[in-house]
Amino acid sequence: MSTALSVFLSTEKRADSAWKASAAAVFTEQGASITLAANEADSLRKIQKAGRQLDNAGVKQVQLSGDGWNRERQWAFSKGFTDTRSRNHISWASDASELDQLRDTAAWVRELVNLGPADIYPESLAERVISKLTSLAPQHVTSTVIKGDDLLKHGWVGIHAVGRASKRPPLMLIVDYNPTGNANAPVTAALVGKGITFDSGGYSIKANEGMYYMKCDMGGAATVAGALAHAITQGLNKRVQLVLCCAENLIDGHAFKLGDVLTYKNGTTVEIVNTDAEGRLVLADGLLYAGEVGAELVIDAATLTGAAQTAVGTEYNALFSVNDELAAAALQLASTQHEPLWRLPLQNWHRDNCPSAFADTANSRPVKGGGAGGASNAAGFLLRFAPNQGAQWLHFDIAGAYHANANSLWPTGATALGFRTIAAHLLSR
Repeated sequence: MSTALSVFLSTEKRADSAWKASAAAVFTEQGASITLAANEADSLRKIQKAGRQLDNAGVKQVQLSGDGWNRERQWAFSKGFTDTRSRNHISWASDASELDQLRDTAAWVRELVNLGPADIYPESLAERVISKLTSLAPQHVTSTVIKGDDLLKHGWVGIHAVGRASKRPPLMLIVDYNPTGNANAPVTAALVGKGITFDSGGYSIKANEGMYYMKCDMGGAATVAGALAHAITQGLNKRVQLVLCCAENLIDGHAFKLGDVLTYKNGTTVEIVNTDAEGRLVLADGLLYAGEVGAELVIDAATLTGAAQTAVGTEYNALFSVNDELAAAALQLASTQHEPLWRLPLQNWHRDNCPSAFADTANSRPVKGGGAGGASNAAGFLLRFAPNQGAQWLHFDIAGAYHANANSLWPTGATALGFRTIAAHLLSR
């Protein structure tokens, strides 16, 4: 077993030849040293970059040593010092139990997203999530799976339409976490996740380079599942339901087509003008379910639009809400968790920005990327299905969920960015 590299924090810039201003970490006789920046936000970013630098240098084990390693600085290092397959090891300076749990949950979320579509498909995703959450609270977790044509019996037409072309049946997974001991306890929150385990684009087929990364299109499902897992380990004592809307968006003679009209459970009719705008179709079912159970707070997460990435890049997630107070609380919680989040526009009139002559609305606009304001228009579509006209609903378009290539902050693949913020919402109720 190799010896762990000691990593120290410093407030003094080195004056000798070992110092390189561009390097986040500098190797010394004692190990590696990270010089903190002038403010904490920049320090956390530099620490994360140092983790990437050490991983790129082939370091696999580290010991965080010396002074200054508070919990968030250690977590920032952890996010960078993580290879794609989560094989690196960290000996913490403090808070070992809590940081081990956090790192394990993040690794689980990242693994779900990084696994290929031969391993993660609707049923296997549901099985993995059920197994994980049950292991954390076996006395308080029950689950229901509605799949295949049974979805139509329950009125879940969006999930069924998107997934019916695959040999692997689409499904809705409902996990009920109820630690109250009261079977009639109110549902404090519903977490709804987009679980498109592979997205070909359907008949609006993606180009090869766009389709290659579409194993990550279930990142929303993984994020909300990870959020619930983390909240449970932190002592969540309220009833929460997890709703994953899972399908493979593929092509055969039975696939949904351009021009089809879906009639949802609430009577809303939707014309299909882009089969690659499928995530909002499945989430609509999940939001309707959240309304049926009377959830006091509804949060959905999805890798929903390229437009969100264009707006905020891949280091932020995008937030949408028609409730200013709720949105402000989300941004504040994201700040405490050091997870970059930015609010984008959403007004009631966004519901009408995808008009159809044949239905109440179209699922997009029939132009590339849904046209201008595509992320807001997608959120406006979802607003049609959010309970109580979106009064207690937050939509996370998780633009930072996945990186096609490694960069100075993250390894190739999933980041798990966002699960801490959503967990903090659950714990703050």
